[in-house]
Amino acid sequence: MKTYILQSIRLTAVLMVLLCVVYPLMVAFAGGFSKGNGGGEKVTVNGKVKGYALLGQSFTQPEYFWGRPSATGYNAAGSGGSNKGPSNAAYLEEVENRIDTLLKYHPYLKKESIPADMVTASGSGLDPNISEQGAIIQIKRIAAHRGINERKVAELVVEHTNRPFMGLFGPSTVNVLQLNMALNQLK
Repeated sequence: MKTYILQSIRLTAVLMVLLCVVYPLMVAFAGGFSKGNGGGEKVTVNGKVKGYALLGQSFTQPEYFWGRPSATGYNAAGSGGSNKGPSNAAYLEEVENRIDTLLKYHPYLKKESIPADMVTASGSGLDPNISEQGAIIQIKRIAAHRGINERKVAELVVEHTNRPFMGLFGPSTVNVLQLNMALNQLK
């Protein structure tokens, strides 16, 4: 019995040192080597910060690509999902409202052709990417509002599509902030 108590005390001491000293120091040290030094990868234009590469933000103007809906209002301090499931009436109403909004601005779409990521929030509420199909369905609207050729907008989508390695490990995605910044550069 005495040996179990001594082993438990030793294990507790080792874990306290590892988890309360070593691990926090490693995290602090690693932050200095990441892009943005642990403060996030800032996206700048002409020296002005326009956003963060890995944090979604709200775009509601019809001349921009819209991102994935956020359950937190794109608040990075309050990251999280809504925790509402498909049997929740309020959640279903929210999704239907998002579908109605998409169909209002994209009258050429059918309800069945709307990608799920355009009407459902991600688990973090901060997803900066949409599916390639989510970007493609918006091309016509954006080209019309900007008065530019649809083909130019489509080429921009293709240029900014991140494809998974060898077609594996997930779907093709598009970073909405980077795509909208490139869209602003079109003449």
